[in-house]
Amino acid sequence: MPTMEKRIPTRFGDGSLGHLTTSEIRAELEAGTQAGSARAKVAPLTEDELEHLLDIFASPARFSAVDIGDEVVLTYDGSGSKTVGTRTQDLLIYEQMFGADSVELGHVDYSYKAVKTILAYEAQCMKDAQLVTTVPVMYGAMPNLGLYSEPDGPTPNWSSLLPQGRVEEARAAQEQAVELAVQDMVHVADALWEAGADGIDFDTAGAAGDGDFLATLRAVEQIRARHPQMGIQVGMAGEFVLGMHGELEYHGVRLAGLWPEAQMRLVSAAGASIFGPAVNVKTDRSGAWNVARALTIAKPCVANADIPVHMNVGMGVGGVPMNTYMALDAVSRASRACVDVLKVDGL
Repeated sequence: MPTMEKRIPTRFGDGSLGHLTTSEIRAELEAGTQAGSARAKVAPLTEDELEHLLDIFASPARFSAVDIGDEVVLTYDGSGSKTVGTRTQDLLIYEQMFGADSVELGHVDYSYKAVKTILAYEAQCMKDAQLVTTVPVMYGAMPNLGLYSEPDGPTPNWSSLLPQGRVEEARAAQEQAVELAVQDMVHVADALWEAGADGIDFDTAGAAGDGDFLATLRAVEQIRARHPQMGIQVGMAGEFVLGMHGELEYHGVRLAGLWPEAQMRLVSAAGASIFGPAVNVKTDRSGAWNVARALTIAKPCVANADIPVHMNVGMGVGGVPMNTYMALDAVSRASRACVDVLKVDGL
């Protein structure tokens, strides 16, 4: 009788636990890299890279880790959002218990438009945090261009105009929102830099499409000119830039449809210090498939980067399951894969 292959515990994109054989995991890895290659029009992973991923995902170990000496910098968004105690206590927990290499102060209403209204309070919180922490403390929020449209903002709502076929009006509304968002982001960065922030984080950039990404790039450019020593991190919302406007450009490059490598080049040109690519997870596919796909899409970005790349490995991106409480086995495998295969600068 043929020997039955051992079935190995593994995660899926929704966080659920399943079991696959080594052969099935290998097939998932191959399918994932081919899916990423076809989608982003980049080369698939090499055989050696796939074999290394197979070693990671075919192991039944609870936790997977890089070799000693291969550790990378860990940055965090939302690490000071009053999860446990006060926000400053949160930062200290991340620094002293979790071993974070940098922490981020942020408000529960995590958008620059909202932060502007409580800026004096946020500046005081930053000053207080700097008095008790050792690691760099950044301030973070989302560009969140959608907040500038009705009913929350002053511009017409392009999500309502587009289905009506009022394309030019929708585009004009987005262009107006970009101007307002840039002003707010620069204003907040100025105040937090004055309060002692080591850097500013534009988290989930491009969430509202190419206008959202353009506002981020222009804000980064202005902040770099005003504060040459300030750290500036840009983390993307998704693997490619949605063309909600469709015709917006930055330095002559059309933003709609850009994949991580092209995103990184513009972020670097604008003056950012760190770039965080994000590759979305498919919840009905295995962790092996999702990680192989994510690495394939992000590989050219990391290989050709001229600034540090910190891969986004959080809920629903970078091969990490879309689940509120991510399983350690899934997170550690995705993180190790990014370090071992991509040679990322951080996570």
